[in-house]
Amino acid sequence: MVHAYVYMTSHLHLIVSSTGEELQNIVRDFKKFTSKQIITGIKEHPESRREWLLNKFSYAVKRTGRGKHYKVWKDGFHPVLLDTIKKIEQ
Repeated sequence: MVHAYVYMTSHLHLIVSSTGEELQNIVRDFKKFTSKQIITGIKEHPESRREWLLNKFSYAVKRTGRGKHYKVWKDGFHPVLLDTIKKIEQ
């Protein structure tokens, strides 16, 4: 379950907890779902940067060899255990 999120200009931070599912599976499913939604949104809505965005995501597939048509997210993630108030406040 995702409890909070903050958008950044080039990335995002998620605060995630789970009582059963492993973190890497949650992140994998989140990336898969949001990638599809982002590409659909770009294709369906008038956007002046549509072709440029689709080309960038398509190039990422060719460059990394991972994915079918478009690659929105980088591979991997960097989890941080929020076990102190100081880390939570950051």
